[in-house]
Amino acid sequence: MRSVERGTVFVKVDPETPDSPQPEEPSPDLVSLPAESIQKILRASAWRPSSEQVQFRNTMVLDLRASEDQLLAGMKQKTRYNLRLAERRGVVVRPAGLEDLDRLYRMYAETSLRDGFVIRDRAYYNDAWGTFFNNGLAQPFLAEVEGESVAGLIVFRLGRRAWYLYGMSRELHRELMPAYLLQWEAIRWARREGCEVYDFWGAPDRLDPQDPLWGVYRFKEGFGSRLVSGVGAWDYTVRPRLYWFYTAVLPRVLGLMRLRGRAQTGHAVD
Repeated sequence: MRSVERGTVFVKVDPETPDSPQPEEPSPDLVSLPAESIQKILRASAWRPSSEQVQFRNTMVLDLRASEDQLLAGMKQKTRYNLRLAERRGVVVRPAGLEDLDRLYRMYAETSLRDGFVIRDRAYYNDAWGTFFNNGLAQPFLAEVEGESVAGLIVFRLGRRAWYLYGMSRELHRELMPAYLLQWEAIRWARREGCEVYDFWGAPDRLDPQDPLWGVYRFKEGFGSRLVSGVGAWDYTVRPRLYWFYTAVLPRVLGLMRLRGRAQTGHAVD
């Protein structure tokens, strides 16, 4: 096998397949076998469910084939209220661009420190975000209060599907609910671009109020989105001993590296 010759330890796949039957899929871009068939094929080929997920196993999706009025009506009352409150209190949402990369990164770094997750350095995001912006595959938005940026997000799109992959905010003016108006404008943009599905990208593995992502889940649910659970990531082991090291020992090393990364991120926003 070429993979063995190249020193591969294992191969990971993450099928875009719900683990249970779903309502009619709005977008025909993704066609796959039923989850049971996928899992049977993987097990028969010596794949195993992975303990390490790359993408979220669960996500929240919104059907964009409805009209704007129908989408608003499908939201939870509190979500509509917060959206309108942001409008009344002077929050303005505008499309952003390459000239806003530094502003977006600084807010993203501030968000990572506040919420306890690790991000990469500025150069990585300048390159990654800039590439998608330049090729028309992503659109950033900024929420501003009296001309000052207080929150932002980046929506990616391909075919008839849009993904909300990055969100960032400052402590400033959070009481004005800018995140709600940001999401609404991103949803409207995705509809104008011809998307039929808005994927909020990510939800807790278990719907438990004690889960760290519970608040994020409730926020996304408020827009009328529904939960979709996938079959998750699967691993094919090429080198068993190194695979054990990677899955049992390396996470501890990465934990230390993440602590160092958080310190570097802190310097970036000082």
